Amino acid sequence: MISESSIGIGPAQCPPPTHPEPIALTRHDRQPEAFPHLSALDEGLLAAVAAGGARLTAEQGLDLLLRAPLTMLSRWADARCRTLHGDDVRTYVIDRNINYTNVCTAKCTFCAFRRDAEDHDAYTLEHGALLAKIEELVGIGGTQILMQGGMNPALGLDWYLELLRAIKARFPRVHVHGFSPPEFVEFVHFFDPPGGTFADKVRWVMVRLRDAGLDSVPGGGGEIFAGPVRRKIGLGKCDAESWLTVMYVAHSLGMFTSATMMFGHIEGLADRVHHVSLVREWQDRALRDFGPGVEDEHGRVRAGGSYKAFISWPFQRENTPLGRLREWGQREGELGATFPGDVVATLRGDGDPKAHAEFGRRLRMSGAIDYLRTQAVSRLMLDNVYSIGSSWVTMGPHIGQTALHFGANDMGSVMMEENVVSSAGTTYCLNEAVLCRLIREAGFTPAQRDNAYDLLRVHDRALAGRPGYCPDLAVTDWSAHRARRLHAEKPGASTVVELRAGAGDVAASPASR
Repeated sequence: MISESSIGIGPAQCPPPTHPEPIALTRHDRQPEAFPHLSALDEGLLAAVAAGGARLTAEQGLDLLLRAPLTMLSRWADARCRTLHGDDVRTYVIDRNINYTNVCTAKCTFCAFRRDAEDHDAYTLEHGALLAKIEELVGIGGTQILMQGGMNPALGLDWYLELLRAIKARFPRVHVHGFSPPEFVEFVHFFDPPGGTFADKVRWVMVRLRDAGLDSVPGGGGEIFAGPVRRKIGLGKCDAESWLTVMYVAHSLGMFTSATMMFGHIEGLADRVHHVSLVREWQDRALRDFGPGVEDEHGRVRAGGSYKAFISWPFQRENTPLGRLREWGQREGELGATFPGDVVATLRGDGDPKAHAEFGRRLRMSGAIDYLRTQAVSRLMLDNVYSIGSSWVTMGPHIGQTALHFGANDMGSVMMEENVVSSAGTTYCLNEAVLCRLIREAGFTPAQRDNAYDLLRVHDRALAGRPGYCPDLAVTDWSAHRARRLHAEKPGASTVVELRAGAGDVAASPASR
């Protein structure tokens, strides 16, 4: 237990951020102590949070988001990241984002990707086409596929089982990170599995998919958990309780998962903090019930599943119904007035949507600074989640790079293919050499990882010239990396999207670290 004196209360006792050797996350049977009476801006408290010895309350998290200077957030989020991951290595993964169908029963107002089955550009990929995509991934050294789709009622359970078996038969070493919680909720509706509870029914489906080849579950469809927001933007999509229950079932089966948040639309700042708090709460529960070394009632060691990562990104408005809403501040009297989402939002997620007449009708878009602030607060609050991912896919290469100094330890994926975000007008694309260069120029050593965040290849400068290592240091002409295109799925054709920003953006300054 730490005391107030041991965490250095008050600016006069504030220690500079230190970067100790990486330590394990908080043990599953003990969470860090909270000090709710302290100011969120007390740097002694933040130093203890960074070291893993104190936990921020939701109120303190909101206060940081509202009032902390940007440099303070960067300083302490980076210190927390260094406590967990060390000073040197920052990671990326080579995978492919495969959207197997765009037919979807949900009608999310933020989505430009979904289609009705009868639409002329609706598609569902054949198994052979999916296998061909994986073959291309393996050809560039990829280790994982992220496979998600719309909720398509025409696809039966056998379609999924046969697909997974085919993938594992042909590519046994490729990790299948597939089917987000909203998909599992619809699987229960579509397949009508046996079970006395919703969790039992999810488990019945998930066990069969796991046995056929599913390795882990991605965090898609998280959006914002607060009910008033979720009911406005996610028509036909599962509620927070269902989303979190699906992940809890995955953790009970020993699967690693991720959690996500999409912000910068109609939500209030308290909604973001409530979202992060729920992820932390359910992670505490998973670590308590299934953490490493935990035994079940029969004395057998449990599987040990949990959230491995948290990734957040701002809403992309182009081509979406939600994006047609007017931005707040454009009418007389709105500048300086409280945003409707903030009027409604509470740290419990139970605000009254009638508290402001314009709630759900006005947007507050998120820019680079708001994104970095939100990511930094998530790193400081999520003391029990190992990895924070940078969202360069939506924010662009250089903001993604900057995010490595705001608590992120991972740059995500080399982007071969993306359909959902690109449908909303964002088509950033980076290859492995450029991704490594961005990490190295941020002051770190790039390393390729797998889904469990184990390191596969560390691109230390001393290994330059060895086959497969330091792809950025092997480049002699960066202009050759400018012409990159992103694959986007279209019915009846293989399509590419012109690059909006990519390798050429980092070609101006030499790699110097």
